[in-house]
Amino acid sequence: MEKSQMKLIAPSIEYDEQIQAYRNEFLVYGGSMDGCGSLRRFDKTQDWLNQVESLKHAETTPPDLVPMTQYIYVRESDNKIVGVIQIRHYFNDFLEKYAGHIGYSVCPSERKKGYATQMLKLVLPECKRLGIDKVLVCCVQGNEGSKKTILNNGGEYESTVYLKERDVYLERYWIDLTETA
Repeated sequence: MEKSQMKLIAPSIEYDEQIQAYRNEFLVYGGSMDGCGSLRRFDKTQDWLNQVESLKHAETTPPDLVPMTQYIYVRESDNKIVGVIQIRHYFNDFLEKYAGHIGYSVCPSERKKGYATQMLKLVLPECKRLGIDKVLVCCVQGNEGSKKTILNNGGEYESTVYLKERDVYLERYWIDLTETA
């Protein structure tokens, strides 16, 4: 995979078919759609895009959420969305303990190709621009692919926490951006 073949961009209606194909792959094959908000619930891309837009700004973000920036990771050769990633601008209580600044997923048919590692690498400068110098990224204990993605981007293990509501252990990693340009 060459870096020039991929682009990290804000989602738009131009990618309507690709966004729905990404969503449908998860609905068929299962798996967690981390990093794309509530896309799983939206049959219409425009409804999801409206939510994405409203979550960019504190004044339009519901009180139980925080502002966030959404990206899609697109393979240029076929315009396929292979992953999504989201930056949460700051923490609420839940994010601080269980989810972190970044959520991401790669569609099931595109896993184990290095896309998640590259996608996370590309979004870290955006975190820095938002004023996030230490980025918290969490993954489910036992998800070796996600753990490797985080470690490959400089993640330092902090702790493991238990999320009772989902009966899952989550590993917490910090990526320090203070040393980067």
